[in-house]
Amino acid sequence: MTTRVSISSGSDFEEAIGYSRAVVYGGWVHVSGTTGFDYQAMTISDDVVEQAEQCVRNIEAALKEAGSGLADVVRVRYMLPDPADFPPCWPTLRRHFGEVRPAATMISCGLADPRMRIEIEVTAHLGSGA
Repeated sequence: MTTRVSISSGSDFEEAIGYSRAVVYGGWVHVSGTTGFDYQAMTISDDVVEQAEQCVRNIEAALKEAGSGLADVVRVRYMLPDPADFPPCWPTLRRHFGEVRPAATMISCGLADPRMRIEIEVTAHLGSGA
């Protein structure tokens, strides 16, 4: 029987909406759309690049708790309200995912809070833990 493990970041959003930051199931880690909020302080930068950095830090923490890591990411989805905000994030994203080269999609869409300028969702294999 496959075990399902839910991981929380402690975000108020998870409790209010009813979801987990990540779910480990069947050898995979599914990380929810993750924004640039610093969940300890519940603050968010106005800068899209800093938000992208914080998104990756939040994702990396969830993956680590799951026993995975950025090196195990096979799929990434970037969601931004303003497509013009995407190119400034590329150096940050390349630094974290450039060696792994996961399948990727960028979607332009509204996000739940107008302060949010980028949201990132990943799927990773349970693997290296790195």
